[in-house]
Amino acid sequence: MRVLGLETSCDETGIALYDSEKGLLAHRVYSQIALHAEYGGVVPELASRDHVRKAQPLINEVMAEAGMTLSDLDGIAYTCGPGLVGALLVGACLGRSLAWALDIPALGVHHMEGHLLAPMLEDNPPEFPFIALLVSGGHTQLVQVDGIGRYSLLGESLDDAAGEAFDKAAKMMGLPYPGGPALSKLADSGDDSRFKFPRPMTDRPGLDFSFSGLKTFTRTTILGCAVDGVLAEQDKADIAAGFQAAVVDTLAIKCKRAMKETGINRLIIAGGVGANKRLREKLRQTAESLKGAVYYPRPELCTDNGAMIAYAGTQRLLAGERAELAVSVVPRWPMTELAPVERVDRSHG
Repeated sequence: MRVLGLETSCDETGIALYDSEKGLLAHRVYSQIALHAEYGGVVPELASRDHVRKAQPLINEVMAEAGMTLSDLDGIAYTCGPGLVGALLVGACLGRSLAWALDIPALGVHHMEGHLLAPMLEDNPPEFPFIALLVSGGHTQLVQVDGIGRYSLLGESLDDAAGEAFDKAAKMMGLPYPGGPALSKLADSGDDSRFKFPRPMTDRPGLDFSFSGLKTFTRTTILGCAVDGVLAEQDKADIAAGFQAAVVDTLAIKCKRAMKETGINRLIIAGGVGANKRLREKLRQTAESLKGAVYYPRPELCTDNGAMIAYAGTQRLLAGERAELAVSVVPRWPMTELAPVERVDRSHG
């Protein structure tokens, strides 16, 4: 089954073609970073308009790279939620219209399920069950995954997501947009032991997270180091390193706790923050300490992309799921509401 995947939940336009027998055939991602940099964050209306401009040309590129035409498609999957309502509607309208014109099935896909299943696109996909750390600008969750659609929420952030905290801390230090990657790069030249950042909520039972206190600590540290309102470059680097270490340690501590409590020693990392090298290394060490293993998608599939939507959509289309003809999106959509899927495609690419 050949499925075209459309991802338009926020500020990346992702298009991909997935074949259930041959794996990932082609994919493209267009990022709107330059468009939103002037505003220091995503402007929803601008994001929606740019998806309108970029989606069809990217579809043409993907189909050309795969050496196919739209008539070769067997289904279309598009992100249905969660996300920005206007951005979601662009992908949903385009996907549903194309499917209707081609007389093929279409299906709305849960954005976070796409992230969760992205490691299945790699050469060594994890077996079920596993623990998933979904960590991005909008979500920080620990999920027990017993199969596709069989998800149990173990813990989540009670305030900011980890990626959001990265971005806000970076903004405090005057780093360029997007702040998270800039902060991580700066942290490479910093001393993470200079400032004693807290590891929030690790001294109490449970698997929930909280990162708002780290932002407060960051602001206090900046004010204490700044001279006439100016922060020295090494001070910036040391604060960045301390902040990153605190977030990484907190995530690792909670992952280890989840693995111990469930008895599951397979761990996956998914979402944009999953590309962070320090986090990957720390979680590798964490999994190995429990005689387990950690899995994650290649960096280009950590951020929002069409490949994860095409793969997740393929699994549900193969199981017989179909979208109604009317277009609808779900900006707020708990992943635990998804139906289980019996059939699992082990192809990858």
